[in-house]
Amino acid sequence: MKKVVLSYSGGLDTSICIPLLKEHYCCDYAITVTVDVGQPEKDIQQAEKKASMISNKHYTIDAKEEFVKDYIIPLIKANGSYEGYVLGTSIARPLIAKKVVEVAQKENAHALCHGCTGKGNDQLRFEAVFRGTALEVIAPMRDMNLTREWEIEYAKKNGIPVSVTKSKPWSIDENIWSRSIEGGHLEEPGFIPPEDIFEWTAPPEKGPDAETIDIGFEEGVPVSLNGESIGGVSLIQRLNKIGGAHGVGRTDMIEDRVLGLKARENYEHPAATILLTAHKDLERLVLTRDELRFKSFVDETWSELAYKGLVDEPLYSDLNAFIDKTQERVTGNVKVKLYKGSAKVVARESPFALYSSDLSSFDSRTIDQKDAEGYCKYHGFQARMFKRIC
Repeated sequence: MKKVVLSYSGGLDTSICIPLLKEHYCCDYAITVTVDVGQPEKDIQQAEKKASMISNKHYTIDAKEEFVKDYIIPLIKANGSYEGYVLGTSIARPLIAKKVVEVAQKENAHALCHGCTGKGNDQLRFEAVFRGTALEVIAPMRDMNLTREWEIEYAKKNGIPVSVTKSKPWSIDENIWSRSIEGGHLEEPGFIPPEDIFEWTAPPEKGPDAETIDIGFEEGVPVSLNGESIGGVSLIQRLNKIGGAHGVGRTDMIEDRVLGLKARENYEHPAATILLTAHKDLERLVLTRDELRFKSFVDETWSELAYKGLVDEPLYSDLNAFIDKTQERVTGNVKVKLYKGSAKVVARESPFALYSSDLSSFDSRTIDQKDAEGYCKYHGFQARMFKRIC
């Protein structure tokens, strides 16, 4: 008996994988695994219901706390962003893949399966983990070169209920950190997305009056909201609602995929926008200029690895060690003003602030301004010599 374990979201791609496994891959026993990283409860329930109809066995694994603690918190510390994308889908994939592998090992499965296409990034993120095992890796969407339209028709013929239609063929991926919407006309750079693709964020122009919130950090970790201590999962959920009401956290971008293809992507991520904005601002208050310059390079490299799903790459751990060291002083509070789609820092404070109002003030006499004259004489010295010679 060939036993296959499938990473299962309950969407179109993964749902049709099950009959395809049996028809084309000699699969006798299909096990579905849904990993809860903050999807809506209704989506989890629908996945469970659908899995009970079409799979032989199903697992639902609650990994929200682990996702926030081991993946989102390091992302915040690293100011995780790839070309302006807050890495919501990409940072979740390795965790999901690892949970699927754990089930496969428990069930003594012969193969692992995912529903990713051959054009996107997710195949790489899943298989970076899957191929660390001795199990066969199956990717029906890629292997059979399937199209979205074919999949919709196939689902209908096999009696598989899916919410996707030809008029609204959106592919949606959601977790506690972000919501991505792609597919159909959204793939066209010149197409204006309809308002109904958004669920987390209100239209920015219809947002309420401005609201200022206070985010507290301890060693780079967000720990409070408006003076109230709050856990990571609850904090992100609260900020998604607060920021979403103000239309904060929409991204519409042309993204460079790992394979080299450019793709048009739409994202919603209110909490991510607020927390990353606040964290990065606090760093500027407490880290030295050299630390900030070097960390910007580290953050970019960290984000590239996270985007590719390479969290098991030794460099990823190396970078986290450096980042954690810098975060020892990233403690304090940041006030963020939310208004019609924007999240703007309006105040910040920290016991480790490398700032002196006395030294910086134009009215202060603590520093004798004349001392700067000697510095000025040497500043730009080589450029002036160059101009004389040339």
